[in-house]
Amino acid sequence: MENVGIYKPPQKNTDVITDVIGDVSDTFQVDLSTSDLEVTQSAQDKLREIIEQGDEDVSAIRIYVGGGGCGGMSYGMTFTDQKTDFDTIQSFDGFKLYVDVVALTYLRGAQIDYIQEAGQERFVFNNVFAETGGTGSCGGCGAAGGGDSGGGDSGGGDSGGGGSGCG
Repeated sequence: MENVGIYKPPQKNTDVITDVIGDVSDTFQVDLSTSDLEVTQSAQDKLREIIEQGDEDVSAIRIYVGGGGCGGMSYGMTFTDQKTDFDTIQSFDGFKLYVDVVALTYLRGAQIDYIQEAGQERFVFNNVFAETGGTGSCGGCGAAGGGDSGGGDSGGGDSGGGGSGCG
């Protein structure tokens, strides 16, 4: 497995954040529930295995969302050793998942699965529009992927597709 690095969030200026939004921990639910993001048993097992094989500094896996536009949002994972004030947390036996509140708005109701078929192993993000609505397609250009954004790799690659970024 190729080491893709450890995510290190930028250090925050607490004076500015406190002045603007107050105590962040009081503004959102820190614990991530299974209704927010479901992680199948096969995905849990593989994520635990990856954490156990990684660096001792790695204590969690960050789920992220990027991109947009007609190709849709991309969903992925990376190692992390730091939690930010804006992270929600889901704890499992042997590892934790961190999802920041912005990414959670796109992931709420989704399922992360790990599948092995025909010599291919990958993480799959299913039902990425379960709570936010949308179809995962773009009527204007026809280039978007479906709501099941397969792909990803055990080292934190993103899975692409599955978004509805066209207005």
